[in-house]
Amino acid sequence: MYRPEEIMETIEMISVQNLDVRTVTMGINVMDCADPDLDALCSKIKEKVLRYAGNLVGTADGVAERYGIPIVNKRVSLTPISFLLAPLKDADPEEAGCAVAKAMDDVAKRVGIDFIGGYSALVEKGFTDADRMLLESLPAALASTERVCSSVNVASTRAGINMDAVLRIGALIKDIAARTADSGGIGCAKLVVFANAPSDNPFMAGAFHGAEEPEAVVSVGISGPGTVKAALDKLKGRSLGTVAEEVKRTAFKITRVGELIGREMARRLDVEFGIIDISLAPSPTRGDSVGEILETMGLQRAGAPGSTAALALLTDAVKKGGAMATSYVGGLSGAFIPVCEDPGLVEAVAEGALTLEKLEAMTAVCSVGLDMIAVPGDTPAETLSAIIADEAAIGVINNKTTASRLIPVPGKKAGEMVSFGGLLGGSTIMPVSQFGSKAFIARGGRIPAPVKSLRN
Repeated sequence: MYRPEEIMETIEMISVQNLDVRTVTMGINVMDCADPDLDALCSKIKEKVLRYAGNLVGTADGVAERYGIPIVNKRVSLTPISFLLAPLKDADPEEAGCAVAKAMDDVAKRVGIDFIGGYSALVEKGFTDADRMLLESLPAALASTERVCSSVNVASTRAGINMDAVLRIGALIKDIAARTADSGGIGCAKLVVFANAPSDNPFMAGAFHGAEEPEAVVSVGISGPGTVKAALDKLKGRSLGTVAEEVKRTAFKITRVGELIGREMARRLDVEFGIIDISLAPSPTRGDSVGEILETMGLQRAGAPGSTAALALLTDAVKKGGAMATSYVGGLSGAFIPVCEDPGLVEAVAEGALTLEKLEAMTAVCSVGLDMIAVPGDTPAETLSAIIADEAAIGVINNKTTASRLIPVPGKKAGEMVSFGGLLGGSTIMPVSQFGSKAFIARGGRIPAPVKSLRN
């Protein structure tokens, strides 16, 4: 039961502090859609998404109205599409991949969802022929669709880092940026490169529906940076232990809201309830910023000395509070630092307080990694690959999820501005080291799994 004071607190969180359900994501298993006939495959995917998610948007709107809690995004994630391309091994990779991506895009528009994820491949230990088909089609697929999102898992603590995949991804990112140059390389914002990718992540662009997941499932991504900041505004000068306790209490309340929405969505749609991802996911709205939370904790700007420690405290307290509120914490869960989407981080980059190197250090203690980072358009592909490799190494060695979403903005140099609009925001272009990594990246092969992977 919810006490009256809890209800009043929740009303204030929503009306004043920007609390919302950032996403309700339905995961759908499409393994049974595989077919050696390309047209049949595309038709089966569309039919299955319509069957399970046809009422997703209307149901979410009804639940939001019933409880007075905004649901910002409605999304769908599918089983990694590379699994479905194996029967098409004799088809032209770009033609087959683009046909499937277009089918995903068409059904996403018909259902009315914001994004559809799962145009993905899991290649941490090597490539199948189907994986190669998907990767070869990636630039054309992302450039020719609006709502399709992609992810590639190139590393894991159990497998190590597939450096051949990392090398290839750097070139693909450059190609995607070139094909979407008229919109600042925005196609790259729809591609996430993971280490230790979670199969129940509801957040885009990295969401896909794991093969071990149920036939269909609803998961919720809850967000509340503004709520956490408002709570910490009342603790000026108090100890960091007190700050951690307040973050934990606030995360507990936020998570209860998310579970309420998730279970009601699952009941109405007659599918299983999945997980609550309790990540603090910022938006370009002022007051809804992880960077501003760090400033409230006492840092002059995000990126100042102490930022990694402050972010570690914040992430840990969010996880603890969420775990107290539900037994179904999953996904990424912690604190996101997507630069373009966070006004506090955007300001820190513009003022020189936050560098790419400091961001990389901070990703060792938070959720995800180098997210929505705009870099100069002339950044070499090998340098992009090397940055991805560094980020993957942090995930592999620390047995955590890390990811890279890098956007080399065509025609732009460090210090210039780029704007992507909407929830993707915009930022000052971050400088990248001028010292090269080409010979290292060109070695290829696989960086072996660390000794901590030997746990059996």
